Amino acid sequence: MGPLKGVRVVDMSQVISGPFAATWLADQGADVVKVEDVKGDPARTIGPRKDDMSAMFFSVNRGKRGLIADLKSDEGKAKVWAEIEQADVLVQNFRPGVADRLGFGYEAVSARRPQIVYCSISGFGSSGPRSELRAYDAIVQAVAGFAACQAGASGEPELVRSYVCDKVTALTAAQAITAALFARERNGKGQHVEVAMFDTALAFIWPEGMWNHAFMDEPPPPSPEVSAGYRLWQTRDGYMSIGGLQQVEFRNMCRALGADGLADDPRFANVALRMANRNVLRELLEEKVRGWGTAELDARMAEEDAPGARVNSREALLNDPQALHNGSYVAIDAGDLGHVRGPRHPARFSSTPVSPRPHPAPRLKKG
Repeated sequence: MGPLKGVRVVDMSQVISGPFAATWLADQGADVVKVEDVKGDPARTIGPRKDDMSAMFFSVNRGKRGLIADLKSDEGKAKVWAEIEQADVLVQNFRPGVADRLGFGYEAVSARRPQIVYCSISGFGSSGPRSELRAYDAIVQAVAGFAACQAGASGEPELVRSYVCDKVTALTAAQAITAALFARERNGKGQHVEVAMFDTALAFIWPEGMWNHAFMDEPPPPSPEVSAGYRLWQTRDGYMSIGGLQQVEFRNMCRALGADGLADDPRFANVALRMANRNVLRELLEEKVRGWGTAELDARMAEEDAPGARVNSREALLNDPQALHNGSYVAIDAGDLGHVRGPRHPARFSSTPVSPRPHPAPRLKKG
């Protein structure tokens, strides 16, 4: 099942960026084999776990077959080469130069499998002053501008409290791999696809994070940064996210809050003015928002066609009506580990549907 049925992938990557990219391919029908040494992927030990399986490892490696191989031994290398010689895609996220030293660099692999799409994921690229340094999500967030963009009123930089750079790199890699497979369908040739976390993070943060640095010749006056107004609102018993770019949305929001007069205030006549006068607007609306209960304001915003929604706790998210309606969660039978909850693959394909219940992640040891 799935649009990538028949595509074979060798996943030699670890932790999040590479494994998650390969899992998206597996979700879409590819046959993916996860290569690990006897110690296993370090992600197996991160977060809550049962035996050799952490929740995070399961999430970013579901749907794959497992292959245990010592890449420094002839026997282990032979096992991996047997998979590569039948593969369409290879994914690795070793530091630059390591795959070559192990004998599985692009030149060696493409010599034996010319049509392969070989994806190298790195922290900062294959060359340059940071290329050989260790890179983790928080490191890339710091260098690529995420921490600066997260700064609040104090100006103190902060991290996004999620492995956002790892995950957006995974999605970029998965898209790039499928683009290379499409190109191969047309020209019959494999190729080397390189994806750096730093480049991906920079591209991801750019549209709004760097908008005051885009125009190079005679730049216009700077606009307030998005982070200046990107804040939640406290209700009587929780929190809401509310807002709206269009004037009709702002008018609907004011009506929902019982602050109709603000919609005609010339200080807030368009989005540019609302951003310029954001502190005044927030002061006027905060008291209104605090007067509502979260559930009733959530319903009220919907009734008035105003952009707004309650802030879900992790527990509430599991029972969110839209998530339940969409079938956003799946329970995967993981044998002796019991059932493991995870997200359904978010893309829906009308002609080549993906499996609604993917296979579990591979075990390191038979439990």
